[in-house]
Amino acid sequence: MPIALSPPFRPRNGLTKFTNCRLLRGDRLVEEDLWVSSLSGKVVNSQAAFFDDLVLPDQTIDLGGRIVSPGLIDVQLNGAFGFNFSTLLDDMSQYGKKLKEVQKLLVQTGVTSYNPTITSQRPELYQKALPFLGPSGHLQEAEDGAESLGAHCEGPFLSPTKNGVHNVDVLIEAQTYEDLEACYGKHNLTPRAEGEQIPIKYITAAPERGQMMKLIPELKAKGIIYSVGHSEATYEEASEAVGQGATMITHLFNAMRPLHHRNPGIFGVLGIAESLPRPYFGIIADGIHLHPTTIKIAFNSHPDGFILVTDAMHLVGLPDGAYPWTNGDTTCNIVKVGSKLLLENSDTIAGSSITLLECVNNFLQWTDTGIPHALKAVTATPAAMLGLQGVKGSLDAGADADLVIFSEAKTPGKPSTLVLDEVWKFGTRVHRVVHES
Repeated sequence: MPIALSPPFRPRNGLTKFTNCRLLRGDRLVEEDLWVSSLSGKVVNSQAAFFDDLVLPDQTIDLGGRIVSPGLIDVQLNGAFGFNFSTLLDDMSQYGKKLKEVQKLLVQTGVTSYNPTITSQRPELYQKALPFLGPSGHLQEAEDGAESLGAHCEGPFLSPTKNGVHNVDVLIEAQTYEDLEACYGKHNLTPRAEGEQIPIKYITAAPERGQMMKLIPELKAKGIIYSVGHSEATYEEASEAVGQGATMITHLFNAMRPLHHRNPGIFGVLGIAESLPRPYFGIIADGIHLHPTTIKIAFNSHPDGFILVTDAMHLVGLPDGAYPWTNGDTTCNIVKVGSKLLLENSDTIAGSSITLLECVNNFLQWTDTGIPHALKAVTATPAAMLGLQGVKGSLDAGADADLVIFSEAKTPGKPSTLVLDEVWKFGTRVHRVVHES
């Protein structure tokens, strides 16, 4: 006959129940319990009486009113902790090793998923590096750290007059889809088997260059997101790109034609009166790339498309100083001073060295829009841009149990800031911060 087991000796079921917490639900923080499973790696239905009445979790964690958010998603990360993704190594097996080291450190910043970004480079680098940067998928384990959602190719099909720090000598035009294959590698644009994901998730390109405008529908048909960026596109050209299927704008305002009262340029496609779907857009909230008021204008223009990104370089997590950087065909130094990166002996901004949580807290301080809106810009909105609604960026049942637990730091007369306490990946705690009392 069956043996009744007392709770200490019952089989473990992998369930964790979070209680006395505030969950990010859309534009609100809701007082509600949350159940996750380390076996399935998913959020489970906490409202079902089955779990409340018949099943005991392996652990119940009282969070004392703290905030539970989906894991943060950075859709534009060039590198971190000393490793630049746009690096061609003599032994490319070491590329994968260095990437894993970055991912284990990156998750400790609250970023559980990201799009590794390769800047404008020669074809050889794309073709050799991209296979390492594709979606991690079912191969990802909790202890692996942050998860790649697919590579972002920022270039080399950019405008040479809006190149920013991209090496103008490696910029090219595409006349046919075969030109894209010749650059990125056909194997990185075509699934080898039915249902297999390709390494590239999205590309940034100037739609006015070559025949790129006509190639947007073909990219879209293959499941590749097209983002407008590093571009001289007029309002009319940007509108045409959106009409062709562009759904994203890379670091809005930076490396593009500025807003003009007679031609609003790329920014104009965010207007609420437009007949076309309004695209998503990235914002670098490091206090250097954009003025805080500019960020408020962008947010108010289209809150549901607003995505905070770091555009961070490999100097994230490193001390201040000058560091070598291979940029296309040249090697130069980047000088890091706090979160500010500049090309040596130049005033040219070279990405950032800020973390995504720092961007969130900057946005909170500058706009006072509230914690739910700030967190949505690094969870649900980037997930929607990537077509991963209900899988990433969500606490709904069935979503991946990637979580960040925050304390709320309050200063009289100022907006709250978020303090990272814990990070969970697939229902397993992977990082805990011990704060000094």
